[in-house]
Amino acid sequence: MDMIKEILFETIEITFFVAVMMIAIDLMNVFSKGKLKLLLVGSNKVKQYFISSFIGAIPGCFGGFTNVSLYIHGLISFGALAGSMIASSGDEAFVLIAMVPDKAFYIFMLLFFLGVVGGFLADYIVKKLKVKICINCEEFVIHEHELSFKHYITEHIFNHVIKKHLWKIFVWTLLALTIVHLSLEYLHLERFTSQYKIAFIFIAALVGLIPESGPHLIFIKLFADGLVPFSVLLTSSIVQDGHGMLPLLSYSVEDSIKVKLFNFIFGLVIGLTLFFAGF
Repeated sequence: MDMIKEILFETIEITFFVAVMMIAIDLMNVFSKGKLKLLLVGSNKVKQYFISSFIGAIPGCFGGFTNVSLYIHGLISFGALAGSMIASSGDEAFVLIAMVPDKAFYIFMLLFFLGVVGGFLADYIVKKLKVKICINCEEFVIHEHELSFKHYITEHIFNHVIKKHLWKIFVWTLLALTIVHLSLEYLHLERFTSQYKIAFIFIAALVGLIPESGPHLIFIKLFADGLVPFSVLLTSSIVQDGHGMLPLLSYSVEDSIKVKLFNFIFGLVIGLTLFFAGF
C-alpha cells in the first residue's frame, strides 16, 4: 500500500506540473499568433537550423507540429526538420523538468545544439546522396485563430491539453513509475542496469522510434533514480520526439522514415560516444 500511495502521489504531482507547463507554453503560442513561423519565410538554411531547433526545443508538441507544418509548406529544409526533431522531446520535456529540474535546462540546451549540428549534417547527406524529399510541398497559408476566452478554455485547454495530452501523460507516467518501482523491488533492476548499461542505449534508441509520447518516460525515471547514465537519457531524447512526427506520418510515410532513420543513427552515434567517454 505504501508503494501504491507513493506511485500515485508522484504521478499526480508530475501530471499537475505538466498541465501547468503545457498551458503556459500554449498561451505563449496563441498570443504570439504564430509569428515564429513568419521568421522562417525566405530565410537561409543556417538560420533555419537555429530557429527550427529552438522551436523544437520548446517543451510539448507545439515545436514538432509547427516544424512539420513549415516543412510540408516548403519553408524549411529536410535537415532543419530532422534537427528540430532531435531538439524536441515532446511532452516528456515537461516530465524531465518535473523529475530532474536541476539538469533539464542543460539537457535542452545540448539538444538544441545537437539539433543545429544534426540539421546541417542531414542536409549535407541528402544533397550528397541526392535523396528526394518534400516532393509534394504545398503553399504556405497562415490562418487567424479566434482568441476569445471561451474558445481558449474549450479548444485549447479542454480539447487539446486535457483530452489529447494530459490523460496520456498520467497513464504513461503511472505505468513508468510502476514498472521501475516493481522492477527495483522484485527483479533487482539495479543489478541489470549496472552490468548492462550499454544495452540501454540501444533499447532507448529503438523505443525512440515509437511516434508517441509515453514509452520514453521510463528512461527519464531510470536516469532520475541514477540507474542509467546520462548517455542513455540523451540517446532517448535525440531519437524520440513525442508525437511531433505524427502529422508528417499522415502526410508522407517516406519522409517520416527518412527523418527517423537519420535521428536513430545520429542518436546512437552521440549516445555511444558519450557512453565510452564515461557519461
